[in-house]
Amino acid sequence: MQTNKSSILGYAFGAFAAASYGMNPLFVLPLMKAGISTYGVLAFRYFFAIPMIAIMMMARGRSFAIRRNQFIPLMLMGFAMAGSSLTLYVAYSYIGASIASTLLFVYPILTAVIMAFVYKEKISIFTIFCILLAMSGIALLYRGKDGETLSLTGVSIVFLSALLYAVYLVACSRQRLKEIPTLKLTFYVILFGILMFLPKFELRFIDILNNNWILWVDVICLAFFPTALSLIATSAAIQRIGSTPVAILGALEPVTAVAIACTLFDEPLTLRLAVGIVLIILAVTFIIAAPGISKALVRVRKMFPRKR
Repeated sequence: MQTNKSSILGYAFGAFAAASYGMNPLFVLPLMKAGISTYGVLAFRYFFAIPMIAIMMMARGRSFAIRRNQFIPLMLMGFAMAGSSLTLYVAYSYIGASIASTLLFVYPILTAVIMAFVYKEKISIFTIFCILLAMSGIALLYRGKDGETLSLTGVSIVFLSALLYAVYLVACSRQRLKEIPTLKLTFYVILFGILMFLPKFELRFIDILNNNWILWVDVICLAFFPTALSLIATSAAIQRIGSTPVAILGALEPVTAVAIACTLFDEPLTLRLAVGIVLIILAVTFIIAAPGISKALVRVRKMFPRKR
């Protein structure tokens, strides 16, 4: 019973993490449009997320201490997460935020491939089917014009972002990092990650925010929703259900992006988008219900035994 409860929580955390991470463009684009560079946006994002998570840790009485053999893995994971964020934001300039966020969903496939070839994890036919089903939905969410050619540079940068995020998910599921409490893991990932952005931070970015207080709201929301809460939920989900299911639950990220575009920016919800969303939701539902589906199929198969 406890295992089932833990799994349910894991899937809930994974879905929440994906949906909140999909809110990135909502807060990032106004900041970049105002003249803040990619490095500046990310520096603000990580800088304000650090105290948020630190307060959560202190409120729950968590220790900040880490073992010596955890220092290097945490630093590398911080760089991987920061690199994934950086390359995704850079891709926005080449192929647009909605398309970049949609294409980022190749990371579940990369996660499954890494787990299969590096850690010899068996990939079931059912998991492959769910990935293909979700990818079909992602393809339908692409809203480019007929005949439009995407920037090869932009697509390559998004692929690198997806690869770095897949590496992060896989590493978090390894024993040395898996045993670190969720809040502590997230705190150090962000703490090390911000080191990549500080060297290119400019003081004029603060002046830009001071000239428009709404931009400060964007910064705080960016640090809270797609950063602090998303990473905490991701780590909690991985510790309960593993990296591959969490990666597949990431299908909710582009769904969130489309929902935001349709509700806040008055973009039309076409039949193509609706079908794409339905396919993604089905894939996520199948993954969550996989154990129950497997048991049901076994029972049905036993009703029709093979003739010897």
